[in-house]
Amino acid sequence: MHRSLSNRTPLALALALAFGTPIASAQADKSRTAADPDSVPAVVISASALGLLSDDMITPAASLSGNELVRQRESTLGETLNRQPGISSSQFGAGASRPIIRGMDGPRVRILSDGAEVQDASTISPDHAVAFEPMLAERIEVLRGPSALAYGGGAVGGVVNIIDRKIPTSVPVNPVEGAVEVRGNTAARERSAAFEMTGGSGNVAVHAEGVKRDANAYKTGSGWDEGGRVPGSFKDGETGSVGLSWVGERGYIGAAYTKERTDYGIPGHAHEFASCHPHGSHLHCGGHGDEDEHGHEGEHGHEHGAEVVPAVKLDSDRWDVRGEYRDPLAGFSKLRVRAAFTDYRHDELEGDEVATSFRNKAHDVRAELEHLPVAGWRGVIGVQTTRRDFSAQGEEAYVPPTLTKKHAVFVTEEYRLADWRFEAAARHEWQDIDVDASAGSADHSERGTSLALGAVWKFAPQYSLGASFSRSHRLPTAEELYAHGVHLATSTYEIGNENLRKETSNNLDITLRKFAGPTTFSVSAYRNRINDYIYASTLDNHEGFQLVEYAQRDATFTGIEGEVRHQIAPSVQAALFGDYVRAELRDGTGNRNLPRIPSGRVGVKLDAEWRGWHGVVEAYRVAKQDDVAEFETATAGYNMLNLGTHYTTRVLGLPAMFYARLNNATNELAFSHTSFIKHAAPLPGRNLTAGLRLSF
Repeated sequence: MHRSLSNRTPLALALALAFGTPIASAQADKSRTAADPDSVPAVVISASALGLLSDDMITPAASLSGNELVRQRESTLGETLNRQPGISSSQFGAGASRPIIRGMDGPRVRILSDGAEVQDASTISPDHAVAFEPMLAERIEVLRGPSALAYGGGAVGGVVNIIDRKIPTSVPVNPVEGAVEVRGNTAARERSAAFEMTGGSGNVAVHAEGVKRDANAYKTGSGWDEGGRVPGSFKDGETGSVGLSWVGERGYIGAAYTKERTDYGIPGHAHEFASCHPHGSHLHCGGHGDEDEHGHEGEHGHEHGAEVVPAVKLDSDRWDVRGEYRDPLAGFSKLRVRAAFTDYRHDELEGDEVATSFRNKAHDVRAELEHLPVAGWRGVIGVQTTRRDFSAQGEEAYVPPTLTKKHAVFVTEEYRLADWRFEAAARHEWQDIDVDASAGSADHSERGTSLALGAVWKFAPQYSLGASFSRSHRLPTAEELYAHGVHLATSTYEIGNENLRKETSNNLDITLRKFAGPTTFSVSAYRNRINDYIYASTLDNHEGFQLVEYAQRDATFTGIEGEVRHQIAPSVQAALFGDYVRAELRDGTGNRNLPRIPSGRVGVKLDAEWRGWHGVVEAYRVAKQDDVAEFETATAGYNMLNLGTHYTTRVLGLPAMFYARLNNATNELAFSHTSFIKHAAPLPGRNLTAGLRLSF
């Protein structure tokens, strides 16, 4: 069943040479800014199938780039995006965190590398890192609404698209262009360095980039009972890419190879529960009852005198192929391909011994064709095929080997009429999961169709109102179907459910914007009713170790998020931001809270510029979260004060940027409610990060 991807590479390369479309870069709408100096520059959202400006999006689309991205980058993707409205993080120490969008995470949030899926093991468990280095990102986009259907009906929360430079889309003007960067921080005594450079001549462009990071266990805020640092919260790693492109007048075709090696700790492992096992719907552990129903005495977990914190050794090899071709056929304006081939492995180590090995060999190939307007409708049609060969071996191999094959067709169309823009999208998916015969389980096949409709109305020169409705299907994953075993990282014994059906999500989203003038804002409200929502239902609990079984119930997610900005003076701007989400299971006996839902937040930010200096002061309040699920504990609220600055100048005749930020300036002891290990790994305490970026 588990075959190599190598025999499929020639076919994928042939597809890559046959298909492609342009990638829109994040660039200011200069004509509008020149006409109205108070307007906020719009950027092209490349993850939107139609390459739309941010002002034309029906639902909010966040874009983090330039100096702001340099200042806010953390060692993980989740923490980098954590302070964007509506986005939080599944914080798991310093090594792993995924974005949580509107209370949804895991497979409900799709992570892309310039349109192709990042294929790792991060959707399986929160202690598994996203296989991407934030210091190599040029821009990070977050997309919701009809356009997100181009990447999967299961992306109910949204899509995170990481734009990088590893495959050049043009030949540089100078013989060599690029940048070098060094940075460090105090909380983890981190030292990091990165470089990227592009060269070429004629029709050929070459790119190389790399990052090396060394970070120790980080400090917490003051007053933590367990000490001053989180044991095992280190992260060391190195990532490098080389890419080559052929660039012509009507497009380009290129390929890149990326190698990542990362080591990081897994705080909070509860080894004493390693012998826990279920008897029916009850959990049997040492001390959890003297005898089980078979008369066996309770077994105690392993004794660990000097506790050794487990660590992950991650090793990923990835090939990307990207291309575009303009005006390929009569009636069509663009053709695009995105293909990625990944050989991912990580070993979970207990000391020097490999306890569990996870392997994921996968590919993702998609082709899109954009047509010229027909009866006023402009759109994109596309196909996508994904193959995921996953296996785990060792002590915590709680998911059997599976081969997941998914194929999809999709279409996104827009129509403009006066001050209105309408958008419609549809996607149909076929999924087949073959499970290893030794598991004694049946294979699983499922189909799903997702639809979305939306409109944005610019009802006044500076205002717009957008609304969208989507009905989407998410197909169950192999882990939800077949899991069976102890998972110490999350302190759970997980039981899959082979009878799971597809989820059906009905989402209504309304967004009001003011995008020009001294005061601008974007406020969104949403309600998502999900029938047959798949979740881990807790059946039993022993000292925090839980027996969970994947089940289905109807659920509702309701929330609001937004930001208001005001230009106090030509060089001073203030902002008010916040978000809130309420997530509940629905049944005839009343509502029940879903676990690990982000707390509400509200905050203020002040930006100021003076000559080459830019300064930021940010203060926000994270509310107490006491809408908790069964067996879940409430999490106290906290206040956070962050300061930041950067200075642009020239060093040795080259553009340079010095930057610094002080996070958690008051050294507050804070816990993240979304974390499985919130008590074992509080958020970092006072942390000064400083760096220098030099461009050439």
